[in-house]
Order: sequence, then structure tokens, then C-alpha cells
Amino acid sequence: MTHPAQSPIIDGDWLQARLGDASVKIIEVCSDPDDAVYAAGHIPGAIRFFWKALCWHESDRQFVTPAELAERLGAAGIADSDTIVLYGDPVQYGTYAFWALTMAGHRDLKLLDGARAKWLAEGRPMDTAAPATATVAYAPGKVDASMRVGRDDVLAHLGKPGRLLLDVRSPEEYSGARVMELGKFDHGAERGGRIPGAKHLFFKELLNDDDSFKPATELKAALDAAGADPANVGEIVCYCRLSHRATLAWTAMTFILGYEGAKIYDGSWTEWGSIVGFPVEK
Repeated sequence: MTHPAQSPIIDGDWLQARLGDASVKIIEVCSDPDDAVYAAGHIPGAIRFFWKALCWHESDRQFVTPAELAERLGAAGIADSDTIVLYGDPVQYGTYAFWALTMAGHRDLKLLDGARAKWLAEGRPMDTAAPATATVAYAPGKVDASMRVGRDDVLAHLGKPGRLLLDVRSPEEYSGARVMELGKFDHGAERGGRIPGAKHLFFKELLNDDDSFKPATELKAALDAAGADPANVGEIVCYCRLSHRATLAWTAMTFILGYEGAKIYDGSWTEWGSIVGFPVEK
């Protein structure tokens, strides 16, 4: 699909035309600490990061700070003036990194629509060699946490008008039958269920078969059907199990549909479903 000129979402033509451009750095954000998938083939020039090593504090369950990001990216040969193109394996790890690096203040971020799946489907070039890197200077940016809310904020707004909670997990997770997607070990929270009052929109309804975003008209229709219409609700807060899938909805609303003020509850169900005394609905 096409995207507005000002959108950070780019397609394969845009990226392929810039392969080899020293000012455009590509990062593959991997879900697995093992590098087997990356080693078997990746977009030429892409630097591999395990998602936690890029997006999280080294030991605390907090997001990477501007200073930490400067150290990690500088060591990978990425300067603060570079354009970073992110893509995930799977797709939601790219949008998650886009969200985290936005909060940590990198100034020029792009997101590859469709990530690895669409790139491969279009028969575009792949490489098995990791690019050579050398440490460069990186001046830290500024924190922007305006698109993030915490558990206490969610709890304080339960049942109050003006905010819609959007649960983008699978139907089995939303119903409380599971706390993890089908096909995976069922773990991640002590209880099944959903945050009281949350509406449901399965994240896959936002994507085509090649992991690219659906056209804006289809995205809006799906969100409207879930009640996530900014004309009728003041604020939309998305969550999933650990907020990876929630970033797909946030990205679609913010950068394709132009919704203002969309947010993510980053602790998501892994946190909420394990807190003593926090209400659960089934």
C-alpha cells in the first residue's frame, strides 16, 4: 500500500534504492536471541539486534534511555544523524523497536512495511554476511514518553468516559482461555482474561498476508468496528501480552490514519494479569 509522504513507513522500493547509502542504517530486530535466522539471510547491510538488547534497560524492566541507546547504536556504527530503517522478525518486533526508539529520541526513524515477509515475497536481495562496523559518536536525544501509559494510569481510568482500551491479542487470550497465543507455550501471566471494559481487535486484522499494513480504509473500518474511533472517544490505549502486537495498532493509527494521542500500556497482560488486587474480566 502507499503511505503519506510524511509517514515514516517506507516500502521495499524506497529501501532497495538506498542499499549501500552510508547514511541509511538498517536494523533487523529479532525475537530470538539465537542468530540463526539472520545468519541464513537478511536484507543487505542490516545489523542484527535481539529486541531486548536494543529496546530494554540491561537489567531493569524499563525501556532503553537516550544515553543507553547512544552507547548501543554508536558501538554498532550508527550515528545520531543517520536514518535508521527498522524491520522485525516477526513483524511486530520492528514496530516495537520503532516505538521504543521514538521514546528514546532517535531523530530519523523509518519502518519497513511488511518487514522480512514482504521483502522476501517481492524477491528482493538478501545477504548472509554481517556488515563490518566501527564505533562512531552518537549524541543522545531526548525522552518522549507521551505515547506510553503505566498500570496505575490504566487502573485510575477504568470505567471513566473518554478512554477506550483496545486489546489486540488473539481471541483465545481475550476470552481468558489462554495467556499466550495458540501454538506457543502458555505462559506470561498468572491469570487469564482481559482488563475490564477492554474492546477486542485481533492484530492480524490490521495486516495483509505478507505482513504489510492493510489500506487505510480497511484499517479504519476494523478500528471503528472495535469502537476505536477518535470521533467518539478521546483517547485510545492499546495493549497485548507484552506490547509488541499493540505497537502494530499504534503505528497504524498514528502514521497511517493520523490519529492523535494513541498510546500503549507497555506492561500489557503479562503485568496486569499477575498483579495482586487488579481487576480482571472474562
